[in-house]
Amino acid sequence: MKGTDRENLNIHMSQYQSKHRSRIKSWGAILSGLIIVLVIILLIPFVFKGEQRVALHGPDLSEIKYTEIFFNNGDLQLAGMLILPGGEGPFPVAVIIHGSGTSHRDSKWYLAVAKHLQENEVAVLLPDKRGSAKSEGDWRSASFDDLAGDTISAIEFIKTQDQFDYSAIGIIGMSQGGWIAPLAAVKSEDVSFVVSMSGAAVTTDEQLLYEEINNIIEIGTYSIVAKLIAPLTTYKIQQMDFWRPIAGYDPLPHWEKVEAPSFAALGENDKNVPVEESVDRFRALEKEMLIKIYPDGGHGITDPNSGKVQDKFLNDLTEFIANAGN
Repeated sequence: MKGTDRENLNIHMSQYQSKHRSRIKSWGAILSGLIIVLVIILLIPFVFKGEQRVALHGPDLSEIKYTEIFFNNGDLQLAGMLILPGGEGPFPVAVIIHGSGTSHRDSKWYLAVAKHLQENEVAVLLPDKRGSAKSEGDWRSASFDDLAGDTISAIEFIKTQDQFDYSAIGIIGMSQGGWIAPLAAVKSEDVSFVVSMSGAAVTTDEQLLYEEINNIIEIGTYSIVAKLIAPLTTYKIQQMDFWRPIAGYDPLPHWEKVEAPSFAALGENDKNVPVEESVDRFRALEKEMLIKIYPDGGHGITDPNSGKVQDKFLNDLTEFIANAGN
């Protein structure tokens, strides 16, 4: 190859390499720009998440006058608080069924309901969930049948105690307790009324997926992204030991068998329970049932401004119990 040809080749190679580097830089700039735009888009939900939830407000345990009680479910000793109204009685009495997880005696949610009932001449048995506070056992390995059995044992305690006279015994299932309430009611002939407060009418697996989608959205992402991720996180939860005893539970067959007056209360903006689907399934039951949705109420049926359980629900609850207990 002649020197001139070699020089021309080198010039062409140099020009090609220069153009190639320029193209790489251009594509690199475009790619970087796209990544920046994508990151900004993904961060928008974090920036515009809105206001945080108002903290739950309610009575302190020190405000509640109660008697400590103990009762047994077989070999298992359970404990709780017997919260009595003033006066002679007889009183209707409500046995509360806890939601998921460990129960705490100072929970403002449960105490708000119990205190209102106490002030309106309804006695309350607020148990310690098995494995919580002073109750033996472990809720993590318990099925809904086991927890319904604990509730029936609480009802039996009411029937045999001599601290007050009662006119009727009912059940209030709160959150997950709304699944257990119809199961316990079917197993006992002594239940005069059944309340589901923020309890789902869908299966446990359907509720878990719905809740996981909303949990992921709450962290700060788009609904479409949450719906893609949630099945994975849901599957992981379903492999945990505590989930296996309750997996696939459907409350509707038990609700169909409940003969006592029933009341299902739901908060309109509940992110834990699919409200519309639950209402549709409650209404599809071939039974009379009071169903109410409380505007602006979340999972606790609370007031969005005060953080307190809504007065409208509490008043509806006492009216329902008064009518059912007669």
